[in-house]
Amino acid sequence: MLNVGAGAYEIRIHVLGKWRVIYVAKFSSGIYVLHTFQMKTGKTALADIEMAKSRYKRIQVKK
Repeated sequence: MLNVGAGAYEIRIHVLGKWRVIYVAKFSSGIYVLHTFQMKTGKTALADIEMAKSRYKRIQVKK
């Protein structure tokens, strides 16, 4: 998910609906889950991407 940030990835889960987990694991301090949500449409909503981007920026400062 380069539109979120370098090293951000998505896990797709198809159990009782469609779910997504956006995470980043490139920092030595740990794996950060940036956002989780249930998919309601075929495309990831811009609000969900923006939420993950915002959280990605916050952890870059703290690493």
